[in-house]
Amino acid sequence: MGAEDEPVAVSLSHRVPDLGALELLLAVARLGSLGRAARARGITQPAASSRIRSMERQLGVALVERSPRGSRLTDAGALVTDWARRVVEAAEAFDAGAQALRGRRDSRLRVAASMTIAEYLLPGWLIALRAQRPGTAVSLLAGNSSAVAERLLGGAADLGFVEGLEVPAGLDGTVIGQDRLIVVAAPSHPWTRRRAELTAAELAATPLILRERGSGTRQVLDAALARHGGLAEPLLELASTTAVKAAVVSEAAPSVLSELAVGEELTARRLVEIPVRGLRLGRELRAVWPTGQRPAGPARELLGLTRGAP
Repeated sequence: MGAEDEPVAVSLSHRVPDLGALELLLAVARLGSLGRAARARGITQPAASSRIRSMERQLGVALVERSPRGSRLTDAGALVTDWARRVVEAAEAFDAGAQALRGRRDSRLRVAASMTIAEYLLPGWLIALRAQRPGTAVSLLAGNSSAVAERLLGGAADLGFVEGLEVPAGLDGTVIGQDRLIVVAAPSHPWTRRRAELTAAELAATPLILRERGSGTRQVLDAALARHGGLAEPLLELASTTAVKAAVVSEAAPSVLSELAVGEELTARRLVEIPVRGLRLGRELRAVWPTGQRPAGPARELLGLTRGAP
């Protein structure tokens, strides 16, 4: 017999009553009345009668005999009830196992975030999450955008946050906010005394103190200055925003940093913003996760808390 002649298998779900119907039958057996069983299951008696009749049609046998004195199971009904009890017990065991899996998932949250988000936005979000889920242990892995993608794809993080031009390969994401990069220098730097605005070409030709390649900040800056001859060789490449700021404050050289990261230094005049003519350095802040694996549990709740980021 050819493959085209093989009988089509009918799905088990079409042949076996659903759990709700089986639980109703068990209630009839336990309480001896369709009306009492309906009340116990939180449905009307007509709805319960309809459900029993539907199950009888599906199985092709009578299950319940109805009389003014109540309802009793037929011989076939008693046998089906015995099977139903085992099915419901197995379903309860299945549900308990699923709850245990959810509990294990919900007991921890591993977050990976690029430096600006990790240092200046995530602490507030995690404090808010703690108030909602005091029993969830949260770990934060901070690194550049490339490292965040590697951790997510390697299964070492449940949710990630990146700053850059696009979603890294292999990940899905959603924009949670906007950020702006600005040029900053120490107050004593000659750029702070210029009358004319700095040009993009001058910025590109100047050795700066920068974040390392792979960071979201560096990606945006490289792309923006590519049409102006590309970045000059950096004076220093550092792996954290805090280290970059310290080097700029010490008058080593200017830098390009997130506006989020330098607010305190600008207010205290430890750093000065340098306007650049004709150069826009905006970027999107994104939450990211492996393609097809939409965040669930505490990861989903944290994602909800990020709405309204700058």
